[in-house]
Amino acid sequence: MCGTDAANGSSSANGANGGGQFRSSPYQPVGDYLSNVNKFKIIESTLRALDEFGVDYIELTSPAASEQSRKDCEAICKLGLKAKILTHVRCDMRDAKIAVETGVDGLDVVIGTSSFLREHSHGKDMAYIEKTAIEVIEYIKSKGLEVRLSPMPSARSRTGATHIDTSVLGIGERNGITPLGGLLARMVVSAPDYVKGKYKLHMLKEIEDMVAEAVEVNTPFNNPITGFCAFTHKAGIHAKAILNNPSTYEILNPADFGLTRYVHFASRLTGWNAVKTRVGQLGLVMTDDQVKEVTAKIKAMADVRPIAIDDADSIIRSFHLTLHERPAEPATSVPVEVVQ
Repeated sequence: MCGTDAANGSSSANGANGGGQFRSSPYQPVGDYLSNVNKFKIIESTLRALDEFGVDYIELTSPAASEQSRKDCEAICKLGLKAKILTHVRCDMRDAKIAVETGVDGLDVVIGTSSFLREHSHGKDMAYIEKTAIEVIEYIKSKGLEVRLSPMPSARSRTGATHIDTSVLGIGERNGITPLGGLLARMVVSAPDYVKGKYKLHMLKEIEDMVAEAVEVNTPFNNPITGFCAFTHKAGIHAKAILNNPSTYEILNPADFGLTRYVHFASRLTGWNAVKTRVGQLGLVMTDDQVKEVTAKIKAMADVRPIAIDDADSIIRSFHLTLHERPAEPATSVPVEVVQ
């Protein structure tokens, strides 16, 4: 999981969750990537990329979950990353001792505190929860490690959260959690200089592509920032404004993330300003009236069938050729007054 400090901008990321083969059913279980040496190398590459990106914490699954989980946690702790390694464990002294022995820098201790979870989950009362939490927290602190108590489900947000857990592409249990890219998009708007100075934003797409490939999923087309259409503009009125001043429709600058914007012109929704820009990119010269004329031809073709960029370019080039084949308009005679 990735967490970002709401006050100080610190973040963490979970690179320890894996995926399986391509599957026809989304409900089939995924494989454990850390159990295989070659797949561990994939995870190691992802963790090192997150470390270079600038996350402050990387949170792993509980080493008490299984023997392999414990070995994986120990192996990751030995990678020598700048980011602090955390693990997520139950508020239980047995789990805490196993986690401490792996060499992690801190523990996220979780326990259900709502009346609903007390009744239907662990069955313990608040007196037991308070006593156990104090014992576990004091033990962890006595080892010189960081500790975070996570009472579920929402007490932490009501009492002033300082860190926000995220994951790359939002991948997580059930529908997932806050995506790293989505939170960064919000943060860079609120504190642009701080965020751009702290994180290597140009690495975001590389990291998301790396994780998507590792767990064998596609990056969503509408993914914040790195989705292929995130900075794509299609409608004519949008295109004109974007070409004149990108901030009219973009609160983020794609260049901050190593990306570029794209003004789509191969569409029936295109406007002549977008086509005019494309004419210039092709090294052609046309008047505004001529651009409007060729725009109408592009729209007419797009009404018949979907067209690609090559189709629109062909229409533009063909139209440009016809301009040179048109007979020159006769010059208008202007009466000349002869002064004696």
